Amino acid sequence: KMAEKQEEPSNTQNGEPDNAEEGEGKKKKLKREDLPPFEIVTGERLPAIFFKFQFRNVEYSSGRNKTFLCYVLETQGKESVTSRGYLEDEHAAAHAEMAFFNTILPKCESSLRYNVTWYVSSSPCVTCADRITETLKKNKNLRLTIMVGRLFMWEEAEMQEALKKMKLAGCKLRIMKPQDFEYVWQNFVEQEEGEEAKAFAPWEDIQENFQYYEEKLAEIL
Repeated sequence: KMAEKQEEPSNTQNGEPDNAEEGEGKKKKLKREDLPPFEIVTGERLPAIFFKFQFRNVEYSSGRNKTFLCYVLETQGKESVTSRGYLEDEHAAAHAEMAFFNTILPKCESSLRYNVTWYVSSSPCVTCADRITETLKKNKNLRLTIMVGRLFMWEEAEMQEALKKMKLAGCKLRIMKPQDFEYVWQNFVEQEEGEEAKAFAPWEDIQENFQYYEEKLAEIL
């Protein structure tokens, strides 16, 4: 299992999953369908170090140029089913937001209702925001709440426009409060084996940064 995992990113990082066979080459020939296009194992948790760096709600996010998306997907039909997991850009040719719609929820059955909550390190780029808007317009049975650590390029008019459209399409966009970061820490982040789960340690400026982004978002929307 571990061996397979380490090979995956090399296949897909360049966004060309088709030539994966060459990489495997002499090693065990793994059939393409045995390998997920990027790691998406429900119940998997992201390493604490990624969480602490990527989710940090700082204003200047240098180096934080990939998106981590933790999701809770509740499907309500005759019975309710809840699944959760996380996605990150690196393993996909697409951004994590697109990957969610391509992989986790490729189609919404009209007879079911879907409540989706994302906890994302930063708000979507314009292209992803537009895709979210289109998806929500098409699927009236889909409810999406996006909790974001930071706002991405929020000064740009095009970005502001895209966020407004998302809101009009019914998307709830919220800035993560300290309690939300704690929720992600408890539910989506790896805890050391055999240790008591470590309590979430908020960083120094977590509350001020939350308030800063919340004001910006209120102005935009």
